[in-house]
Amino acid sequence: FKGANVRTVFVGTVHGSLVALNALVESGHPPYLVVTLPKDASARHSDFADLTELARQSGITVFHSRNINDAATLDAVRQVQPDLCLVVGWSQICKAEFLDLPKLGSIGFHPAPLPKFRGRAVIPWTILLDEKESGSSLFWLDKGTDSGDLVMQSNFQVDADETARSLYDKHTTNLATMLPRVVAQITDATVRRIPQDHAKASYCAKRTPDDGLIDWHESAKAIERLVRAVGEPYPGAFCFMGETKVVIDAARAAPNNGRFIGLPGQVQLSKSEGFTVLCGDGNLLEVLKWRSDPKGHPKIHWKLTGSGS
Repeated sequence: FKGANVRTVFVGTVHGSLVALNALVESGHPPYLVVTLPKDASARHSDFADLTELARQSGITVFHSRNINDAATLDAVRQVQPDLCLVVGWSQICKAEFLDLPKLGSIGFHPAPLPKFRGRAVIPWTILLDEKESGSSLFWLDKGTDSGDLVMQSNFQVDADETARSLYDKHTTNLATMLPRVVAQITDATVRRIPQDHAKASYCAKRTPDDGLIDWHESAKAIERLVRAVGEPYPGAFCFMGETKVVIDAARAAPNNGRFIGLPGQVQLSKSEGFTVLCGDGNLLEVLKWRSDPKGHPKIHWKLTGSGS
C-alpha cells in the first residue's frame, strides 16, 4: 500500500471521536465513511458528540448505526471496500464479520497503557486507583478485549489532582496527534505491530452512574478521589439531602484535628460558597461546587445520606 490512498472507515460517537475525526480531516487523511450513533441514541454515552455535521461539511458520507454488527451497518461498510477501519469511541465490541471487512484490519483506541487496564471505565479507574502514570494506545483489533498488537503508545504522568475531565483531555490530545501519524504510516507501509505481553494484562470492570454514590463512612481522601474520578464528562459523585439528589462537582479533603465532632455525612459548616461534611475517618470534605434539583443548600448538622429518604 506504499504511496496508495488508503480507504478508511471511521467509527465513533463520543467527544474523543470528534477530536480524532477533526484531526484526520485537518491532516489530509479524511475517511471515506463515518459510522456514528443517531442523535436519538445519545443517552448511551454521557460524552456523546454528534459527528454528522463535521463529516458532511468535510464531504464524508455518514451512516447512522445503533449496532456496529448488524446487517445494514456491515453492508454500508462493505460497500466502501475499506483498506482500514478506525474505531474510536464505540462501546460495542466489533465481531468477526466486521473485523473481516477491511483489507488491512481495524485499529482501535484505548485510554490506557496496554496491556494494563484493558476493559471498561478506564479513566475513572485510573484516578480511583491513584495511578501515577497512564498512556494512550492505538492497537489492532482482534477477537479479544483490547488484546491486539500495539501500533503506537504515548505515556504521561497522572497529576495528583487529576480529574476525569483533565485526564480525558490528555488522552484526546494524544489521540489527535497519534491517529494521523498512524494513517500516514500505513500509507507509507511503515506501520508497526508490537505484540502485547498478555501476562502483564489487567482488566477494568464496567462502572455505572450508580457507582458514583458517596459512602460517607469512607475517608475524606477516598471521597475526594471519587469526586474527581467520576465527574464531568461522566455523571458525577452524588448523595442525598432528604429525597433531593446532590451531585458534587468539586471538593477537597481537609484535616479535622478533632475540631468537629459528629457523624459521617453530617454537615459541620455551611456557608454561601460551600459546605463541609464529616467523613468516616474523622476528616472533612469541603464541597466547593455542587448541583441539586430542586436547588438547595445543605444546612449545618443536616445528615447527607446514600439514598433518598
